[in-house]
Amino acid sequence: MSKVGRKLIETVKKGKFMVLTIPNEWKQYTIEGIFKDYWKVPKKLIHEWRMGKQVTVNNRILPWNTPMKPGDKLAVPIFEDVDSDPVPASDLDISILYEDEHLLIANKPPGMDTHPSAAGKVDTLLNGVAHHLLATGQPAVVKHIHRLDRDTSGAVLFAKNRLSGSMLDKMLEERNIHRTYAAIVHGILTKEKGKINEKIGRDRHHPTRRRVSPTGQAAVTHYQVLDRDEKNKLTRVKCSLESGRTHQIRVHFSHIGHPLAGDLLYGGKAIFPRQALHAYEISLTHPITEKSIVCRAPFLDNPPIFSGSRLP
Repeated sequence: MSKVGRKLIETVKKGKFMVLTIPNEWKQYTIEGIFKDYWKVPKKLIHEWRMGKQVTVNNRILPWNTPMKPGDKLAVPIFEDVDSDPVPASDLDISILYEDEHLLIANKPPGMDTHPSAAGKVDTLLNGVAHHLLATGQPAVVKHIHRLDRDTSGAVLFAKNRLSGSMLDKMLEERNIHRTYAAIVHGILTKEKGKINEKIGRDRHHPTRRRVSPTGQAAVTHYQVLDRDEKNKLTRVKCSLESGRTHQIRVHFSHIGHPLAGDLLYGGKAIFPRQALHAYEISLTHPITEKSIVCRAPFLDNPPIFSGSRLP
């Protein structure tokens, strides 16, 4: 069923429960149908809710094959701290761009990992987000839905409970979370817009580098020229991806002879302290409330490396 043009789903938080008002469009669903067919909740979580006997409709425990009626109040225990080993909190002054009870979008500075890659690492974006939750009295344990390279800045999406996490994971897999990037590449791109459709695989001669490879994973990058700097032989572009391969934008532009400025790994020159790549926008339909979210991340470099530090 299409979610376009629909009214928002009404929810309120009551302790560990999300209480949702059944909309008219859900009247053909049972309790199980909402979980299994509409939300496509993982079987393990559905089993946990069923065995826990805490899911209620209008404060009553009903059989899960009970059809829903518009206005019914469905209570689901999603606000539980289920992680016995939470990520250590670090005060890293992270900017939170968007937040509600289910998800959070943070602006990652350049030079910071998205998440810890080894035990004891406490200076990542995930550690900073954990500090924000602790400081605001939120017991949620977040997980990142996607990540950015260490020297790429911009918007990163996090889930704040297992339900939203499973739904956002599926949305990302089905390409229903849209990310747009700003980049500066060496050379002057002559076309106003284009598509780079080249498979990407590992570089056998380098532990972290990727390369275009006929045996790699499918990868498509769309780009549009924003402006050209003829004096310095640079082009500023915005990019969107049909896939999310490691280093995709960096590999693709290097492959066509226009590596990212500052990207030494892929042939760029050190005119900036890092590769000129910023994830400036995330757009999605909220997995639970079905609200349309468009979130933009301001540039963080000082001095700025993008022209005038203005978003495209």
